[in-house]
This record gives sequence, structure tokens and C-alpha cells, in this order.
Amino acid sequence: MRYRVKFLLLFLCVFNIVYSQNLPSLLLNRNINSTFSILAYDSPAKEWGIAVATNNIYVGNSTIYIQPGVGAFSVIAETEPSYAINGFQELQKGKSIQQAIEFTKQKDKEWYNRQVSGIDAKGNVYAFTGAALKYWQGTSTHILGKGFVVMGNQLADSVLIKMKDTYQNSSGTLAERLLKSLIAGQSAGGQITGKQSAALVVKGSNNEWYNQIDLRVDNSKSPFDDLQKLLNYHYGRIRLNQAVYAIKMMNKTRGEDLVHQSEKMLDGWNGIYGKIAMAYILLGDEQKAVSVIQKAMAENSQWKENLPAFYCLHNHLEISGLINENSFTLKDWCNAIDFMIEINRNQVAINLAEKVVKKYPSSSFVYYLSGKAYSQEGNKQFAIKNITTALKLDPDNAEANALLKELTK
Repeated sequence: MRYRVKFLLLFLCVFNIVYSQNLPSLLLNRNINSTFSILAYDSPAKEWGIAVATNNIYVGNSTIYIQPGVGAFSVIAETEPSYAINGFQELQKGKSIQQAIEFTKQKDKEWYNRQVSGIDAKGNVYAFTGAALKYWQGTSTHILGKGFVVMGNQLADSVLIKMKDTYQNSSGTLAERLLKSLIAGQSAGGQITGKQSAALVVKGSNNEWYNQIDLRVDNSKSPFDDLQKLLNYHYGRIRLNQAVYAIKMMNKTRGEDLVHQSEKMLDGWNGIYGKIAMAYILLGDEQKAVSVIQKAMAENSQWKENLPAFYCLHNHLEISGLINENSFTLKDWCNAIDFMIEINRNQVAINLAEKVVKKYPSSSFVYYLSGKAYSQEGNKQFAIKNITTALKLDPDNAEANALLKELTK
């Protein structure tokens, strides 16, 4: 009997801890996230963004909702997507952001377990923290600011104040400011129950798809560091593209500066090292390009599949043994020729294409590449001649067809 009483007391104690912390566990069968978020609008950029973190997996899966030009919603605690789904519809009907959120809240039988923030197309904000959250462990509340909202539950006491102050006093893009705010919240104590995932989404009315930001760390011991790395990759790639463009436009000083910036930001993104190496080749620093390739190979042995494209470096002793032209396939040679064109060595590309076509006389793509190189050299006659040959060998060569139309229009 004594053992049964002890077991019952232990069970009640454990259950009380679980319930009071509102953990997202199978014991409760609830979709509860101990979460904190910041939602904001950048008027000059016409961008809406949300950054969020939690002690559960894939926080970005159910808490972030953005429609550029309409508004955005962050839905946390016991999540309920209908707040966003209905909210967008209400905003499109001309309702205020408060009315858009209250529309669902008034019908929601468990509103007291929710936390919802919203922002409209002009940056007006509204939020509520469910009445039941005050009984959860830690601090659960929200703060409205000009064009932004910070909110969260089960937090250390100063988390939201720190997030608010950091966002208001920081500079940079909306994405950078949101992430600074989120990290500041974590530095102030974050979730009292720990951390496991984080997400950052920024969408703008004028943004092309490749400039929209949708970054998610779904399961990590260091989600904030990982999210920062992903954002660095996003902006690092942009800087690298700008660097290549600047170099090709003969602005070497700006290009070199951007390459150095981007290389630091892209450290660890193995797949983009090839473009970094290309940028250094364009700058005339082949030795630095070789070191980038060596780093890529050290991190990932399968990176060797990219080596044929760097045939132009085959005389460098450090990688000469890795670039064996005797083992090149037709596709390897095509990659080598195409890369020569990309780095503006068109005459070298033409000479190499002539060499390769002797071995592969029926290759439509080699003739196309030769035509492309002649075209960039300004030799329209030879460009059309080679492209015409390419199309005779393969009428479905789409790139050759496109280039021929451009040359003959």
C-alpha cells in the first residue's frame, strides 16, 4: 500500500510539472509551442517579416503566415492556423488588423491558450495573449511597437523588453533586424525550457522570388547560430553575384572587396565554392582560386565532379593531378569550354572546342559552345555557322535555337 501511495504521489507530481509547463508532449496531445516571436513591417522596402524560436521542432511550420501587400500573422502557444487564414480574408475585405484577429478569436473556444499577433499592409499592429497563459511557467505576454510586435510565452523576465529595444535600435535590412532581435531575446534568457528550432521569413511586394527569405532550422542544439549562418549565406550569395558583375564591368576594386566579404559569409557552403573560385580567376588570382578548390575538396571529396570545369587551372601543380583530361567525358569537356566562356576567355574556348569536336564530331553542344564563344567575340558569321551545325546535329538543342534567334533577329 505504501508503494502505491508513493507511486501515486510521484505521478501527480510529474503530471503537475508537465501541465504547469504546458510542454508540447504526447501526454497532453496538444500542439503547444513554448515560443517567442517578432513580427514587423518595413515601409520603405515594403517587406513583412517574422522571426520565431521555440523549444520544439520545426517552429516555422505552423507559426508564420505572410501575404505581401496584405499583411502577416504570427500564431504561437497552442497554434491555430485559422487565425491567419481568416485574418487575410478579413484584411482583404477592408477590416482592421484588430477586427481580422478578433473575427476568429470570437469563435475560438480555446482562445485562452493562444498567442496571436498581426500586422496589416500599412504596418498597423494588434496582438493578444490568451488568459490561460498567465498560469504557465515563466513570463507570457506581448508588446506592441510602431510597425512591430514582440510576444512569447514561458520566457525569462526581460526577453521581450530586450527584443523590443534591439529591434528599435538596430540597423540593416528587415531580416537582419528581426534576427538581431530574436538573438537578443535568447541572450536575455529566451525560453526557460530551452531551445530547439528557429525560423525567419521575410517577403516583399517588390521582391523577386530569389530575394524572398524563408529560412528554417527545424532541429538543432544551436538554432540561433544556424539561422544566422543561413542568413549570412543568403546575403553572401548576393554579394558574390554583385562581385562577379562588378569584375566583368571592369570595376576590379569593388569586385575584389565584395569577393572578400562574400567569402567570409559563405564559409561552409561547399556548393558555392566553385563560384568563389571563378570570381578569383576573373580577378586574375588563380592561386587563390586553387586554394578555394582545395578547401572544397577537403570538405567534400565528391566535389571532384566539378573539377573538369576548372580545366583552365590544370597547369597548377597543387591540383594538376586531380584534373586528368585523359579521363574526361564529352560532358566534362563541355563544362570546361563553357567555363572558359564564363570567364571571358572566348578564344581559348574556341580553340578547345575545335580540339574536342575532332574527338566528338557529332556533338551538337560543342558546336553550340563554339558558336557562343564566337558570338561573345563579336564574330557573328562564325557564330551563326557553328550554331547552324549544332542544330543540324540536334534540332532540339534549345540553347542553340535561342542563340540563333537572337543573332538573326
